[in-house]
Amino acid sequence: MTDVLKEQKNQRYNEYVKQVTPTHSLGANMAKAFLAGGLICVAGQLILNICGNLGMDGDMAGSWCALLLVFVSALLTGLGVYPKLAKFGGAGTLVPITGFANSVAAAAIEFQKEGQVFGIGCKIFTIAGPVILYGIVASWGLGLLYWAGQCFGVF
Repeated sequence: MTDVLKEQKNQRYNEYVKQVTPTHSLGANMAKAFLAGGLICVAGQLILNICGNLGMDGDMAGSWCALLLVFVSALLTGLGVYPKLAKFGGAGTLVPITGFANSVAAAAIEFQKEGQVFGIGCKIFTIAGPVILYGIVASWGLGLLYWAGQCFGVF
């Protein structure tokens, strides 16, 4: 008798899980990500074009583009707009540089109640820290391989 009750309980639980689990359309999610990421790229290209029209060279225009995209992303995160955009656009908003800025700003905002040092100072690098660390280690390792390759005439 207890096995039958357990079976019925498991069946009711599985039905409940099916009811509350949101269904996602892969095609719709891909279209939203494409739209959101595309709009961010259009904004970046617009910044590059404006900077170019102001007489800046490519490197300077690229620097201003990155700076403004990161600033706007952090500002929109602080205002609570970027999380809503990320919920709509998914990976389209999280993959570009704006997604990285959002993750750093969100961690700082979330832990600001814990103070300047133990809150913001420690937790701001929860997401950014590993990216920076592995980026530096990977670039150092690749630079070492390139140097060794040049010493032995490979490159």
